[in-house]
Amino acid sequence: MTVDVRTLTESELPDWLRARRTGFLTTPVVTDAEVAKVRPHTDLSRVQGAFDGGRCVATFRSFAQELTAVGGAALPASAVTAVTVSPTHRRRGLLSRMMRTDLAAAKERGDVVSTLIAAEYPIYGRYGFGPATWTTEWTVDVRRAALDPRWSGPDDGGRIDLVDAPELRTTARRVHDRLRAVRPGVVSRTELGWQLRTGVDPLPEEQWREPFYALYRSAAGEVEGYVAYTADDRWDDGKQPMNTATVRELIALTPAAERALWRFLCSIDWITKVKSGYRAPDELLPLLLPDPRAARVTTHADWLWVRILDVVRVLESRTYGTSGALVLELRDAAGLAGGRFLLDASPEGASCAPTRRAADLVMDIGELAVLFLGDESAVRLAALGRVEESVPGAAARADLLLRTSRRPWCPDVF
Repeated sequence: MTVDVRTLTESELPDWLRARRTGFLTTPVVTDAEVAKVRPHTDLSRVQGAFDGGRCVATFRSFAQELTAVGGAALPASAVTAVTVSPTHRRRGLLSRMMRTDLAAAKERGDVVSTLIAAEYPIYGRYGFGPATWTTEWTVDVRRAALDPRWSGPDDGGRIDLVDAPELRTTARRVHDRLRAVRPGVVSRTELGWQLRTGVDPLPEEQWREPFYALYRSAAGEVEGYVAYTADDRWDDGKQPMNTATVRELIALTPAAERALWRFLCSIDWITKVKSGYRAPDELLPLLLPDPRAARVTTHADWLWVRILDVVRVLESRTYGTSGALVLELRDAAGLAGGRFLLDASPEGASCAPTRRAADLVMDIGELAVLFLGDESAVRLAALGRVEESVPGAAARADLLLRTSRRPWCPDVF
């Protein structure tokens, strides 16, 4: 029987949720409460399912998002999520069919990029995506960190305040909006995303555990950061505390806030380890410790993947720290964004347009996604054979134009 790939109807949502749970290896049981919570936040016109004999066997959804470019511009993005194929229907091209439909619709809408968090690395490169940000997680052995145990708060005139969930829910949005205005790689959050992150009306099966919340206020009283964390309850045989604080989220707008919040977590009585959660790879955390070896890397992996749909708007939207010109020849097997483009950039602005000039660099469209937020080196990609340097020195010129002093970071999973 032919597998039918189609846009979802409302009556098919419970079966689609079951298929999604099956693909992600969670329980296949879907409750009425889950359907009722998800439906108001789901644009069914952007939800696809593959159906075999009336049963949903593959899922795909996208939603509107904004991605922060270098310099703070908000790019309209199509965020891809809930991508699954049931184990009975693998290797039949179902994902390819759904992805082609969604990317074409995103291009038609005028989205500049498509984004996703990849569960597996090898899947999405063939669709023109590339890893634009990476993430790192540390586990800090507080006892090895050589921090002063007498520390009782920031020494910059600021302060740390514990707050309850209602205050955090209001404040966190403002802090996140300010971060999104300056940090490349940060994405907008949906209302449902905020609810799930802060425990508003959780589903019974989610077993929500309310974390502790703390704010950092500057000397002027301005909230410049916050942290949400949980702690376990573990003691050794000698009745000594061996508790771990696990960061659910830490957002800091200033280096002072970043330093103070990490120092606070490492100063909590009974806490002997701090798990950082997924952070930017150039987080201040290891080096702000007197003994950076106390922070052990426990995860380092690709995070936000980007698929460029409009080369001109992508390259004109970001800022550049120096002046220069590059001709980029971009291969795109899907025919969505390929061609040869002249980028003429300076600190005052940039222009990008199709050109017939000879190329300086040749690459697949996914490699431009790796480069455009400033995280990767064109010289390194050329050494790997992923970028072809038609003009000697062009990769080094690309690095001068595209790379950033701090690495892009996406604090969200979606």
